[in-house]
Amino acid sequence: MSDLATQNAIAQLVPKGARVLDLGCGDGAMLAHLQATRGCSGYGIEIDDANVLACVQRGVNVIQLNLDEGLAMFDDASFDVVLQIDTLQHLRNAEVMLRETARVGRIGIVAFPNFAHWPNRLSVLRGRMPVTKRLPYQWYDTPNIRVGTHADLGQLAQRSGLRVIDSFGLQNGEMVRWLPNLRAGTSVYKLER
Repeated sequence: MSDLATQNAIAQLVPKGARVLDLGCGDGAMLAHLQATRGCSGYGIEIDDANVLACVQRGVNVIQLNLDEGLAMFDDASFDVVLQIDTLQHLRNAEVMLRETARVGRIGIVAFPNFAHWPNRLSVLRGRMPVTKRLPYQWYDTPNIRVGTHADLGQLAQRSGLRVIDSFGLQNGEMVRWLPNLRAGTSVYKLER
């Protein structure tokens, strides 16, 4: 998620000076943003070689790890915040990773493309899988293993025994609290055990 307005909205959920673990950190942009604007420290987890290099070049601490293998290397509550920004839809076992996020961090912040956003619904009604800014891939070449909706994550969090501290949608960097399942391209949840 490279949109600065969206980064700022998510960054406001992270306490100043927090120790952060960013799962699937990509090129490290979010963690670098948190370091610069919120005084945070921490690590990114990334599997892609080019993204690991980009993190190092940004000055972001990064560990190369496949998230499908879990977070066993981290103790309970070893971080103040664990981020999963545009990661959950790529993982094979979303429920296990949600529980791991809440185990390793005091709070977890999860954001992902909301498949129930109205333009996506319209595409499906027209008989086509959506291709949008938040879901930019054709159905046949997407890295997403699954798609989900804002409501789906709330249900999965509850099933996983997690407490939802806050949830909302984001559209063009703006919070959407009224009908986020319909009106927002990104779903955001703040969770704890």
